[in-house]
Amino acid sequence: MTRDDESGDGRSVQPGLAASNEEYDEKKLRGSRFRSIIAPYLYVAPAFVVFAAFLGWQLVQTAEYSLFDWDGLGASTFVGLSNYLETFQDPEIRSSFIHALVLTLFYAGIPVIVALILTVLISRSSKMKVMSFYRTVLFLPQVISSVVVATIWVSMYSQNGFINRILNALHLGGLTHAWLGDYSTALIAIGVVGTWTNMGLCLVLFLSGVGNIEPELFEAVRLDGANKWQEFFAITLPELRGQISVALTLTVISAFKTFDLVFVTTRGGPGNSTSVPAWEAYNRAFNTGQVGLASAVAVVLTVLIVIITWAIGRIDAKETA
Repeated sequence: MTRDDESGDGRSVQPGLAASNEEYDEKKLRGSRFRSIIAPYLYVAPAFVVFAAFLGWQLVQTAEYSLFDWDGLGASTFVGLSNYLETFQDPEIRSSFIHALVLTLFYAGIPVIVALILTVLISRSSKMKVMSFYRTVLFLPQVISSVVVATIWVSMYSQNGFINRILNALHLGGLTHAWLGDYSTALIAIGVVGTWTNMGLCLVLFLSGVGNIEPELFEAVRLDGANKWQEFFAITLPELRGQISVALTLTVISAFKTFDLVFVTTRGGPGNSTSVPAWEAYNRAFNTGQVGLASAVAVVLTVLIVIITWAIGRIDAKETA
């Protein structure tokens, strides 16, 4: 038998066997690539099926309704994109989106900034029991029903509520207010509730992120004489990019889809000062019989949330790159 090739250890290798091995390795590599591509989709497939069954089809129906003039009971008339044009032309609907942008400051901006500051203070504490206590107390609003939260704050904001009583006790009676009944303060009052609700979520995310940072990094900057704020900007903030992105995504979405809080506290009032897109969609569908217009508002709101979520994700991707 002729030896056509010889391996490094002196063993002969048949050409056919070598080709077979190469073909096997190539197939194995293709299979590994295929699994790496398809595996993520298999993981999300169950959640996608649930979404398609309970939400996806309803979203398609809403988009269909938005093309018709319909009161929800009688015959419908196809109007094309007229409902979308009215969505952008109606001053009350435009105001509701502006109000949602204002709430974004209270629901997302302030909670993220305050939570980052608290992260600096709490993460340096050596008493883990104290940290657990703070986490529990600040995260508590997230586990309380939003309707219960709204009811509590309605009581606190009332004329004889907790806030006005505190102001009177501090001899600041001139600052007492019908907080939810005044055009100038109603939207801000709702925003404060959003700040209180979302701050704990942001804090828990950031503290979890800090717990995953290598301790050697903190030790290195401390040996260089860095104080806690220099440590924060040099180590903590860059390492929390992912958590900040998640926090912004969740809180911005909560600001734009706010409904139950407005429904319980003000129902869009006084006047139109606290209306938000979700409330407008509900009001137009069930109170004024404009189901087509309400559906258009809901579709525009959904598209806007998707765009904002994508933009936040892209910012995080660029920072990571």
